[in-house]
Amino acid sequence: MISLDMAHAAQNESNSYERTHFTSELQKLQTGTEVRVAGWIEDFRDIGKLGFIILRDVTGLVQAVLVGENLQKAKSIPRQSNILLKGVLQGTKSKNFPFEIKVEEVFVFSPASLSLPVDPTGRVESNLDTRLDSRALDLRNPKISNIFIIRSNVLKLIRDFFLENKFIEVNTPKIIGSASEGGSNLFSFDYFKRKGFLAQSPQLYKEQLVLALDRVYEIAPFFRAENSHTLRHLNEFLSVDLEAAYLDYYEIMSIVEELIKKILMHLRDSNNIESENSLIRGNALNDLISNPFPKISYEKCLDELNRLGEKVTFGDDLSDSSLKKLGEKYDKFYFIVDWPLSLKPFYIHEKESHPTLSKSFDLQFGYLELVSGGTRQHDVSKLKSRLVEQGLSPESFRDHLRVFEWGMPPHSGCGLGFDRLMMVLLGLSNIREAVLYPRDTSRISP
Repeated sequence: MISLDMAHAAQNESNSYERTHFTSELQKLQTGTEVRVAGWIEDFRDIGKLGFIILRDVTGLVQAVLVGENLQKAKSIPRQSNILLKGVLQGTKSKNFPFEIKVEEVFVFSPASLSLPVDPTGRVESNLDTRLDSRALDLRNPKISNIFIIRSNVLKLIRDFFLENKFIEVNTPKIIGSASEGGSNLFSFDYFKRKGFLAQSPQLYKEQLVLALDRVYEIAPFFRAENSHTLRHLNEFLSVDLEAAYLDYYEIMSIVEELIKKILMHLRDSNNIESENSLIRGNALNDLISNPFPKISYEKCLDELNRLGEKVTFGDDLSDSSLKKLGEKYDKFYFIVDWPLSLKPFYIHEKESHPTLSKSFDLQFGYLELVSGGTRQHDVSKLKSRLVEQGLSPESFRDHLRVFEWGMPPHSGCGLGFDRLMMVLLGLSNIREAVLYPRDTSRISP
């Protein structure tokens, strides 16, 4: 049995390592308050009888003053080491800090190496590959960590938005037995004694789920085996998908636009964007929030491109060069609507008034596609015909098609590339900057 003395000693030892406040919470306290703050040493200055540690945690930084034995101890602690400071808040003569901690004890949890692969203070720049190889350390740079704090806040906002609009969050399989949309860009692997694939989309599952749940959404990673190494492509990406019964594609566009504007307002009001290239500043942002996103038909896009000397005929997909030319005129958010049916997957509904066109849309930001969606075909006989037209076997989609014989409501939906959206909102030049551990054609670690 553990004696009371041993238990008491263990409790005291545990309490001595317990953080009482994040650095951002100290401003609410009165001088003379005893605090324990934990984080890493960003800087240390020794001016003789006094020394100063600048301690940073994920919420900010604080200055601490040391004397005597604590000062001598601090001299041997490498920068970036993880420590806890116990002390008392007091006033300071520093121009950079409104208060400081008079240190009573220094606890070293883990000393840092004297030779670090990147400088997390940001004073010495490293290329992106080097930073990604040391991502956990890279995140100690507040400009980098801020990206992912914002990302977390935006994901919460998205979930709140869907809940307010009566959507139910779902989780669909990522290990599947066949191509979800008939595409070939899937990662395959041995799944016991059969072939398995990593899902490239929740499309078929979310359509099935509206049969009973009416409105569903999912925020999850998906995978595409595309051999594209660009500034905007990843092989693992986070997708925000939604599907809703009894709504058409124009109503889905309205939902998407409202969601984007709520995110813009949140980021504007939080006032924590540091990127100089960010959209989240000034009149341009207010214009985006107050004005409707333009809706341009595919056929109008062709007319504009042909006037610009870009020869595109009906039925052609819009190439990068075409979209870049359109993006010179429409350089913010805009929808391209009513694409040719032949360019869209088998589940997209045709326009009754013009059967060669589809009830579909893409949300663009300049040349960059962020969202693709449309009204879905809910007539099982037409779905079978569309599969055959696209060279796909209805038998391969048997499990999916039978759901449409159980009273499927009309429905529409879309998928939003979340990493691309964050790239746009924060003015990042490379999608890998918006992802903690990106996976592309050349990177599978760390």
